Amino acid sequence: MSVRLKLTLSYTGFLMIAGALLLAAVWVFLLRYVPERALIVPGSTGTPTHGVFPIRSNLLRVFAPRAAAVLAFLLVLGLVGGWILAGRILAPLTRITDATRMATNGSLSHRIRLPGRKDEFRELADAFDTMLARLEAHVAEQRRFAANASHELRTPLAISKALLDVARTDPNHDTGELIDRLHAVNTRAINLTEALLLLSHANERSFTREPVDLSLLVEEATETLLPLAEKHGVTIETSGDITPTTGSQALLLQLTTNLVHNAIVHNLPEQGTVWVTTSVRPRTVVLTVENTGEKLAPELASTLTEPFQRGSERIHTDHAGVGLGLAIVKTITHAHGGTLTLTPRSAGGIRITVELPAISPHTER
Repeated sequence: MSVRLKLTLSYTGFLMIAGALLLAAVWVFLLRYVPERALIVPGSTGTPTHGVFPIRSNLLRVFAPRAAAVLAFLLVLGLVGGWILAGRILAPLTRITDATRMATNGSLSHRIRLPGRKDEFRELADAFDTMLARLEAHVAEQRRFAANASHELRTPLAISKALLDVARTDPNHDTGELIDRLHAVNTRAINLTEALLLLSHANERSFTREPVDLSLLVEEATETLLPLAEKHGVTIETSGDITPTTGSQALLLQLTTNLVHNAIVHNLPEQGTVWVTTSVRPRTVVLTVENTGEKLAPELASTLTEPFQRGSERIHTDHAGVGLGLAIVKTITHAHGGTLTLTPRSAGGIRITVELPAISPHTER
């Protein structure tokens, strides 16, 4: 049976029960006081009083057919009225079902936009609209990501093919130079593939959580990238407190390394500075990476976490990366239940803040 028919039968059943109880109450509390035999009440002068005095059998004979007629009327009223009422109540559910079918067929732009007061159906429709909006944005982001990834992967392959074609047509070409260029192109393709795998792994959230101190990860990342900073003429300054949190140590180390690496590479040509700070708040721990550099517009800063998006032109230097650094940072941050904030500095450069849930030192032990 459909839900509408079930509701109709339920309404009818309750109405019939209520009517039967009402008629039973009339019988119990009214007819029980009617005498079973006729009574003659003498008048004040000693003569019988004229009038009709009902007895229980007569009233029952009259009451029973009319009670049955009332119950039959309630049955018809319950079926018809219940069917109409159930249809009106379930009308929003029909709209939600239609929207679900459209979404199943691939139409994610449709929205229910259920009018009326905010009840359970309205909350369900609004939640479904929100889900469709997020799903549509996610699908669009995945399509952009797939297109950009295909473009980025096609570039080194095309370069390799061009180099090999040149070497085939020119036997006297310098083999050492060809090998060096092929090695550089192949290394970039490998780095891009590893970054894509890391991004996919972080999206799956299949890692094991364990106590992690972000301040120790900052020390490890800065020590690893110190030669790169010296090569670029960048000074790294670290400070802060012990910042205990939970998550994957490998992913959080990758997050910290990506932030420090970006701050070094996208800096002033000389005498640049990177500030790495860790701090503790009542319920969160905060990692802040700030650097000098070119001035960035706020609308540009908000797009830097998109895959293959760079703050400057899409050029490839020795340490320019593959355009997935901040995208990986964003994914790892969200996978750990944190928030990522990018704020351009007025003097140039950018301030990136990662806020993660904190744990107490007693819990960590």
